[in-house]
Amino acid sequence: MSEPQQPTDEQLDAYIRARLALAGVDLNQLPESSDPTTGAPTRSQALASLLAFVKSTPPAIADWTPSASGAWAAAYAQQASPPLEYPSVTEAWTGKAGGR
Repeated sequence: MSEPQQPTDEQLDAYIRARLALAGVDLNQLPESSDPTTGAPTRSQALASLLAFVKSTPPAIADWTPSASGAWAAAYAQQASPPLEYPSVTEAWTGKAGGR
């Protein structure tokens, strides 16, 4: 199987704009040029900042796992591998249930 391709900047821009629209944020409300009075970022500055964030931070957040040792190890193990709600369905799909 081939490795997934990284999204292009245009695809990430569309993703960012869609996520902002879902949250009710309109980048068109930002000024097109700098406003020294308010210090509000321009549209291009805001989009560039969000693009840099999306390219760097989410993979680091997604890859993070807490270290579990001592008294908290058992509690974390329960959250890391929750019990299956419908083990029969998983068993039918994978041939095994609960990672057995």
